[in-house]
Amino acid sequence: MNTTATSARKARTASPPGLPGQVVLVLQGGGALGAYQVGVYEALHDAGIEPDWVIGTSIGAINAALIAGNPPERRMDRLNAFWRHVEQPVTTAGPLDWLGMGNWVANMTTVMRGIPAFFEPSMAALRGMRANLGVESAAYYSTEPLRGTLAELVDFESLQDGPTRLTVGAVNACSGAMRYFDSQYEPLCVEHVMASGALPPAFPAVRIEGEPYWDGGLYSNTPIEAVLDDRRRRDSLIFAVNVWHQTAPEPESIWQVLGRQKDIQYASRADSHIARQKQIHRLRHVIRQLTQQLPASKQADPAIKELASWGCGTTMHVAHLLAPRLEGEDHTKDIDFTPAGVKARREAGYADTLRMIERSPWREPTDPIEGVVEHV
Repeated sequence: MNTTATSARKARTASPPGLPGQVVLVLQGGGALGAYQVGVYEALHDAGIEPDWVIGTSIGAINAALIAGNPPERRMDRLNAFWRHVEQPVTTAGPLDWLGMGNWVANMTTVMRGIPAFFEPSMAALRGMRANLGVESAAYYSTEPLRGTLAELVDFESLQDGPTRLTVGAVNACSGAMRYFDSQYEPLCVEHVMASGALPPAFPAVRIEGEPYWDGGLYSNTPIEAVLDDRRRRDSLIFAVNVWHQTAPEPESIWQVLGRQKDIQYASRADSHIARQKQIHRLRHVIRQLTQQLPASKQADPAIKELASWGCGTTMHVAHLLAPRLEGEDHTKDIDFTPAGVKARREAGYADTLRMIERSPWREPTDPIEGVVEHV
């Protein structure tokens, strides 16, 4: 293991000045909506806040790898390069422009042709939906172009020893179990990131250690539980970056229903995870305080020590960032790789994060019994 890189990782375990613990960046899946995450990271970077740990699913895993797999001074260049690769120019839509459907035409072009640096139509799929192609080919597109793009932009060899921890989520296509691949415990490579973004039936499964994996968003698109369940527990400032909206007015058309269904599907688990973790961490704080009330002789008892280990005094500050809805967006928004769409979402991520940093709500006093504190 590289000694210099290991020392750098150890040096980052101390809390950055003015921040209440390790900085964790949690990135949802959402295709083109991931441009918002680029703006979030850019604002953190400009403010001198570099994450100690980046956790992602799907496009969030790709952005996470571009961040953790490069030194801080190179991260924005690599993020910019990837998003330049995947932007899709808008072609003139004629009368459809007047109807506000110009972006829809661009999105449908992406569906038909793919994105050269990301995915391309699979010729095997032309054999039909019932053809036995094997799980690594049973999809409408091939993601081999993404393999080359990631190999060019992410330094996977240095990732294991680098100062920034990377975790990506994927779900086993056979067992249906979620798995988080973590650079702290195992070497990560391009297959782990591709597996996290292998959303069926569009993209094929990616095989890791002999098992096929699909996009982690099928199981949990907001992988915040990876940090809240982490051992050992540490004080943390978690920037939870969401691109799907949990709440919205009731839809009134089939078109609106399609968009609402996607939002609910991919935003669904974040609130329940945090609510559960707030209960768990509150109990941990209660256990710690109860243990402190025991006489010293009791605290030294091995059985009591074992029970006391379930307690802790760490505080997790969760700073929520939510991508805004853009005017005219619909259920195809996650394939809106148009320059205008990417730019608008990126600028929103930057502005929202700067406002959060300026407020710094984590500096306000908190109830010592609470282990998870949310900021919106």
